[in-house]
Amino acid sequence: MVKCFVPQDMTAKAMGADQAAGFIQNAANQSGAQVELVRNGSRGLFWLEPLVEVETEAGRIGFGPVTFDKLDTTLIDALLSADQSHPLCEGLVEEIPYLKNQQRFSFVRAGLDDPLSLAFYQSTGGYVGLRNALAMSGQAIVDQVKESGLRGRGGAAFPTGIKWQTVHDVAADEGETKYIVCNADEGDSGTFADRLAMEADPYQLIEGMTIAAMAVGAEQGYIYLRSEYPEAHRILNAAISIAEQANLLGDNILDSGRRFNLEVRLGAKAYICGEETALLESLEGKRGMVRAKPPLPAIKGLFGQPTIVNNVLTLAAVPFILREGAAAYAEVGFGRSRGTLAFQLAGNIKRGGLVELGFGPSLKSLLDDFGGGTYTGRPMRAVQVGGPLGAYLPESQWDTPLDYESFAAKQAVLGHGGVVVFDDHVDMSEQARFSMEFCVAESCGKCTPCRIGSTRGVEVIDRIRANENRAANLELLEELCETMVDGSLCAMGGMTPFPVMSAVRHFPEDFAAEGSK
Repeated sequence: MVKCFVPQDMTAKAMGADQAAGFIQNAANQSGAQVELVRNGSRGLFWLEPLVEVETEAGRIGFGPVTFDKLDTTLIDALLSADQSHPLCEGLVEEIPYLKNQQRFSFVRAGLDDPLSLAFYQSTGGYVGLRNALAMSGQAIVDQVKESGLRGRGGAAFPTGIKWQTVHDVAADEGETKYIVCNADEGDSGTFADRLAMEADPYQLIEGMTIAAMAVGAEQGYIYLRSEYPEAHRILNAAISIAEQANLLGDNILDSGRRFNLEVRLGAKAYICGEETALLESLEGKRGMVRAKPPLPAIKGLFGQPTIVNNVLTLAAVPFILREGAAAYAEVGFGRSRGTLAFQLAGNIKRGGLVELGFGPSLKSLLDDFGGGTYTGRPMRAVQVGGPLGAYLPESQWDTPLDYESFAAKQAVLGHGGVVVFDDHVDMSEQARFSMEFCVAESCGKCTPCRIGSTRGVEVIDRIRANENRAANLELLEELCETMVDGSLCAMGGMTPFPVMSAVRHFPEDFAAEGSK
């Protein structure tokens, strides 16, 4: 019997994983070969997808990318015999440098087995954290999270333990409950870590949310999932159902007498619904518009009750902390940025995919050691880190360490860890215009600086690109950006100036020539 693994995540499927799985099964049926086909999650080496693995006594041998046009009898014979002389063979998967040189905490199980296998999850340390948490007081759980140094992985990097402490300390109204809300509305350009975590290891998120509930006394949770993620939707719903049947969710978790129920709700296809207060409005069935703060959602959140709102990777990090201890998590990292971050390499990059590392290495080492240069083979010119609201970094800043404070010192953000690469064909004035235009399209419209400022910003950039009163319009653009930063209600308008002004500052040659018409 040959055990063969073919990923089922959306990226692998887009690259032809379903066709590869069908071809392998048909070939085995016709030849009489005994094949056990496992649809595993992806390991995040997207440049090799579909990455087909074959189990051997020495370890799992990988072949990739096994795209439909490369499927023939020669490849099938090599797969079923783990023939390492085939051109698509990558050798032992665990020894591929892209994977071997990572520090995987949150993605350690990704790609190893069927993501819905609860037996596999528990055999690899799953639910040890929850069992530990059930034996602790809520305050002791919160203390562990605080001591770990975990900060929100959704972009704001707010200390998770402090947010949990606030929810722990505030009582829900009589007859009401506190809530745990997972922000899975992953909308930043070039990001896919949340999706991969949910598709490859869903129980980790479910366990993390359950631990959060035990910490603060919540009895209901919601995963607010990006509606463009149908595979994650299917897997999460199936995993929740299996967890309920195993008494890991529901009215009497592991016979502890503790209750926590969990549902998945699909998002409204709006970028602004990734902002926590707009997300809460959407969950309540309203239009996704930003709420003014205070009150903080930790005090008055979903349906007016104390609510933890954390993103997928923040909650997915919690089982490790409760299983291995806060010190084991805190000892990795750099400065005040503790633990690991999942960097996502995208755009014009040769080896795109997910790279989980402890904070601290430079952006340049991430680009060179893992990314391997541009896909086009041309020189890199600009790198945008942190999604569409992140700054464009020129080569002179690529030595910046990958941690929150070092990026803030460069007027940049790490955000959700998305890294989008551009080669020397990029027009940075066009990128600046795109940033403003993105805000025009995605602003919820509640505050004037964001709603009107972004529209006027596009017009000013157009005049600069047309070389119309260039100096005066550059000055006007800077003043407009300052107004948006200081006056916007949330990060949408407050951070849109970051990519715009970074493009102006670092790539002035792209903003027309000196002089005016």
